Amino acid sequence: MTADDGLEQLSSEQLHDLAVQRARRHLDVRFFWDLMKVLPAAEAAAGELDEADADLQSLVAHVDDVTESGRGEVADLLRPFYLEYLRRHGVTAPAAGSAGA
Repeated sequence: MTADDGLEQLSSEQLHDLAVQRARRHLDVRFFWDLMKVLPAAEAAAGELDEADADLQSLVAHVDDVTESGRGEVADLLRPFYLEYLRRHGVTAPAAGSAGA
């Protein structure tokens, strides 16, 4: 499914948005839990050590981070997470010019 799903051509922010939209639509709490588990490592790798530390100190901080995890270097570092999730659920990239999934 990886060769023709069109996901690799999407930006990291688009992958984030597509994955979050899918998880919301399907009430996929597991996705958000898994994102919260991998997010501090991506933030630390992106040099956002203060953010990573704050996340480790408080689960509440993760709720806001779900939105922020679709931007910048953190989103780029989370691309494999989003790609794996979307492919596991058979999601393909939206057609060019479409509003979203």
